[in-house]
Amino acid sequence: MLSNPDPLCPLWHKTVICSVDSPSDTHFFCTDCPLSSIVHVMNNAELVQRDLSVLWHPCTQMKDHEWLPVIPVRRGKGVWLEDFEGKRYLDAISSWWVNLFGHSNPRINAALARQLDTLEHVLLAGFTHETVIELSERLVGISPDGLDRCFYADNGSSAVEVALKMSFHSWRNRGRENKTKFITLENSYHGETLGALAVGNVELYKETYQPLLMETITVPSPDCYHREAGETWHDYSVRQFGKMEAVLERHADEACAVVIEPLVQCAGYMRMYDPVYLALLRDACNRHGVHLIADEIAVGFGRTGTLFACEQAGITPDFLCLSKGLTGGYLPLSVVLTRNEIYDVFYDDYTRLNAFLHSHSYTGNPLGCRAALATLDIFNEDGVITANRSLASAMAAAVADLAGHPHVAEVRQTGMILAIEMVKDKASRTTYPWQERRGLRVYRHALEHGVLLRPLGNVIYFMPPYVITTEEIEMLGTVAAGGIDTATRD
Repeated sequence: MLSNPDPLCPLWHKTVICSVDSPSDTHFFCTDCPLSSIVHVMNNAELVQRDLSVLWHPCTQMKDHEWLPVIPVRRGKGVWLEDFEGKRYLDAISSWWVNLFGHSNPRINAALARQLDTLEHVLLAGFTHETVIELSERLVGISPDGLDRCFYADNGSSAVEVALKMSFHSWRNRGRENKTKFITLENSYHGETLGALAVGNVELYKETYQPLLMETITVPSPDCYHREAGETWHDYSVRQFGKMEAVLERHADEACAVVIEPLVQCAGYMRMYDPVYLALLRDACNRHGVHLIADEIAVGFGRTGTLFACEQAGITPDFLCLSKGLTGGYLPLSVVLTRNEIYDVFYDDYTRLNAFLHSHSYTGNPLGCRAALATLDIFNEDGVITANRSLASAMAAAVADLAGHPHVAEVRQTGMILAIEMVKDKASRTTYPWQERRGLRVYRHALEHGVLLRPLGNVIYFMPPYVITTEEIEMLGTVAAGGIDTATRD
C-alpha cells in the first residue's frame, strides 16, 4: 500500500483509482474525506517498480530490465500507445502481430459492450450460442473452398496442437496407426507448447526442450533469402520443393501431415517464399496421402495481401489454423478449420471411442467471437484488402533507400509485412554475432524516437495496424533508418 502523503486524512486507506482530464496522469483520491485532494500521481517509474516485483515477462531475460526499461502503457488509440507520463509510441508491430484496426477501435468496443449485456461465457460441450454459430458460418464462407468445420481453442499454439492431434487421430481412426510423424520446414515456428515446439525449427525456442519433444522430419526451407544471384523467388521455391517431394516419397507411409507457414516464416526472421511452393505442396500431399496443415496464425487476415495466404496459391489445406488477428487483437481466440471428410472420421457411436476428446475451458468464448465478428465486419465494410495495397506500397517507398545501405543485405516484403535484414558484411552476407544484439540497439533507438519496433535478431520488420497513415509510415521509415545507422556504427 502507498504511504499516506496527507497526515490530516484518516481515510487514506479508502482509495480508488480514476482517470481525470489530464491526458497523462492517473490520480489516487481518498474517498469520503472533505480534507482530501489529489494525493498521488502515478508515473512510469512507480509502475515499473511494482511490475518488476511481481511479474515474469514472456520471451524476456528478466535481468535485462536492470538496465532496459519496461514501458508501462496507460492507454492506446489507433496506432499509438501512451505511457503514464504522456509519451507516445507508434505500434509498428501490432503488439505482437495481433492488432488489425487500431487500439480501442470504437466499432469493436461497441460490439463487445453489447455482448457483455447478453452472454459473457458458456461451455461449448453440449451447449452453444448464437455468436459462435454466426462466426463459424462466416469463417466457413470466407475461407478456401472445402473447409467446412470449425474447432475453437484459446491461442495460436493451442490451434496448432489441435491440428496435430486431429490429423494423427483421424489416421488412427482409419486404421493407419503407422502414421505418427510430422514433416516441417527448417526455420519454421508454430508456437511454444510442446507439440507446436516439436514441429517448429527455430533453435532459440526449441533447443532447451528437445528432450521433451516428439521426433519430426525436417525439410530445407524455400526461404528465398538463400537464392542464387539472379534467381527469382519463383524459380528458387520450385527448386527447393524438390527436397520436399523427395521426403514425401520416402516417408509418406509414416507421415500424418506437413505443417507449414504459408508465404512468410514470421518468427523465423520474416523469411519469405513464392506461392508456387504451396501449389506444389498441395499436389504432392494429395498424391502421397499426407495432410496439409496451414498455420496462418500470423499471416492470416490480410497480412500477406490477401485475406488468407493460401489464396495466392489457389489451394485449400486440410487444416487451417487461425488466431492473432482473428479478434482484431482484442481477446484470445483461435480456430482450426477442417474438412467434413475429416470430421466424419470421428463421427461414430460413443462405444467405439473415436471422438476427438480435446477441450479448452474458454472454447468459443462469446466475447472473443463477438470481437471476431466485428473484425470481419470491418473487412467487409471498409475495403481493407484494397486499401492495404496502397499502404504496402507506402511501406516499400519509406525504406527504399535502405536497399543500398552497406549493412543491409535485403529489404523484402509480402503484403503488409516488410523486413530489413542487417548484416556485418553485405557482399558475403556475413551476419552479426548474436551476442552483439544489434537488433536491440534498433529497438532502443526506436523507443527514444516514439516507435515500437521489436526486431527478430538482426531483422527489423514492420507489421503495423491497417489504420496506419502514409505519414506515420514515413515516420517508421525514418526511425528505422536511423536505428540501423546507430546499430551498425562500430
